[in-house]
Amino acid sequence: MAFKMSVQGFKGKIGEVTIGTGDKAITLGGQNAVAFFETEGEGANTPKIGLEILDVYPEEWIASLQELYKDVAQNTVQWAKFVEEKFNPDFICLRFVGADPNGLNKPVEECAEVAKAVAEAITLPLVIAGTNNHEKDAKLFEKVAAAVDGHNCLFLAATEDNYKAVGAAAGLAYQHKVGAESSVDINLAKQLNVLLGQLGVKNEDVVMNIGCAAAGYGFEYVVSTMDRIRLAALGQNDKTLQAPVITPVAFETWGVKESIAELEDAPEWGSREDRGIAMEVSTAASIITVGSDAVVVRHPKSLETLRNFAGALV
Repeated sequence: MAFKMSVQGFKGKIGEVTIGTGDKAITLGGQNAVAFFETEGEGANTPKIGLEILDVYPEEWIASLQELYKDVAQNTVQWAKFVEEKFNPDFICLRFVGADPNGLNKPVEECAEVAKAVAEAITLPLVIAGTNNHEKDAKLFEKVAAAVDGHNCLFLAATEDNYKAVGAAAGLAYQHKVGAESSVDINLAKQLNVLLGQLGVKNEDVVMNIGCAAAGYGFEYVVSTMDRIRLAALGQNDKTLQAPVITPVAFETWGVKESIAELEDAPEWGSREDRGIAMEVSTAASIITVGSDAVVVRHPKSLETLRNFAGALV
């Protein structure tokens, strides 16, 4: 007797969220089954892979990446154009490290000018990440959202501390997309989505960032949280959790010891660049496999590997 796989149908469906404008716009979500069970569902969009750039010179990045970007990294607009032309990721993630109050503390008006120039210089969708200082990000995103009006950007991220300011500016005043950032907990993710909804942000304007960790650093909690969120959204038809997920992998993987230890300090580990790429790829591939709709990476080799991986699984 021929084997016949049983099929589990789901009542729920992940909503679709579009980022960017024109021919290069991308759509996240749309699936009505768990990740890569294509025999059980339909409608899922291919996972999207984006490359990270900064608003300052990447002094803490590995030497090979500094060398790659040496002619453009002093100018964020040139950097963005270089990435688009040479690597053509699905989107670009502009991270405002320079606005950090514990660093250069650049004024938000200056950051807004940079964001506007970048958005006007590229055709790829733009994801804008802040400083991880919630108070500064609220002010930063208010100015930046206005500056990139009409470009349909995704802002990372609104948190429990600043969702009113971020949601009002990015999601309501200027019709951008809002990243809802929680801390690896299904209840926190649901609560933040509800709060954004009560504020008036539409479901189709919300992308979840449920948190991330590098593989081997509590990553199993991220996986289990993703599983619970997806099963609630699909199996229980919980509309408060039916949003696509983006995972900023690069923000975590390049800061762990396997990625930052110099070769002379750990010669048995081999090349620092190879270690960093391996950590980034293994983390990103794993989170895509359990359901993330988009990931942010730093190294172009990671981008290429993950693009082939995601394309082969659809």
